[in-house]
Amino acid sequence: MDKIALLKSLKNARQGNIFSLEIPNHTIENGKQIEELAEELVRDGNIKLRECVQREYSIYLHGIIKYASE
Repeated sequence: MDKIALLKSLKNARQGNIFSLEIPNHTIENGKQIEELAEELVRDGNIKLRECVQREYSIYLHGIIKYASE
């Protein structure tokens, strides 16, 4: 998964500007990669992350999508 694919997934999982998404991860490295990509989107100003929880088999992301052109 790359940054663009994560942003598209967040846009599809949103209701208004708020998103809530649970992404299955198969390895710990994959989970850390998803967290890093989410942090990049925060630094780029695309999203505001309220919660990022790494569970046993998934990553839960909750936050706000800031305005970005489609």
